[in-house]
Amino acid sequence: MKKLKFYDMKAKKKFTTDKFTIKTKKGRKFAVAKTPSGSTAWRIMSK
Repeated sequence: MKKLKFYDMKAKKKFTTDKFTIKTKKGRKFAVAKTPSGSTAWRIMSK
């Protein structure tokens, strides 16, 4: 998988990871990753 950039809201920092899952909600695709601070980060994926 490609590496994607996410934003950790708790730590207020950006991070890059290749360990994420793709989830679909209401027809939109999201990449969901675990942040370094322990929470989850969601990113909207393009079609």
